[in-house]
Amino acid sequence: MRCKNIADANIALVPLTSVDREQFILDNQEAFNYGALEEFGRRDDHFEEEGEIISRETIETAIDGGEAYRIMQDGRPVGGVVIKADGKRGDLELLFVSPGVHSKGIGYAAWCAVERLHPEVSVWETVTPYFEKRNIHFYVNRCGFHIVEFYNSHHPDRNDPDMAEGMDEQFPDGMFRFEKRIRE
Repeated sequence: MRCKNIADANIALVPLTSVDREQFILDNQEAFNYGALEEFGRRDDHFEEEGEIISRETIETAIDGGEAYRIMQDGRPVGGVVIKADGKRGDLELLFVSPGVHSKGIGYAAWCAVERLHPEVSVWETVTPYFEKRNIHFYVNRCGFHIVEFYNSHHPDRNDPDMAEGMDEQFPDGMFRFEKRIRE
């Protein structure tokens, strides 16, 4: 099922420009760090690079390999999204909303805009760490994704070289894989 027809909270997806790239990366890291800090406090040990839950390299790889957009509300940036679409399949690589505007419908409106941008996609996929309760709620209860797999030391993600070798030090307790199948 596609997103419900909702008021879009004045949300627009604007293609990421080279001028905005650095701020996009910093905003993404801030949003991901906020989630980990909320869950674990200052003792968090899930950093991909010093002080960052998600590394610059991971974000840049996603941007360079996909379609990156700034989520704009009333003309100002409030988040970002990176997707890959290939025919009927799509991957949600990154989706973040600035912590100062959480719980205002921005993420859902942005997701609905992604679906409208790629109506040819009938299966979307994404992953999130086991501890990101806010993300899990968002994907399952708001956007209509289903948890289809739980990657962990007993069931590694064969597409992730670190996890396939049993060396996923960042998320040793696992990652959820989600799918959303869109039926008209």
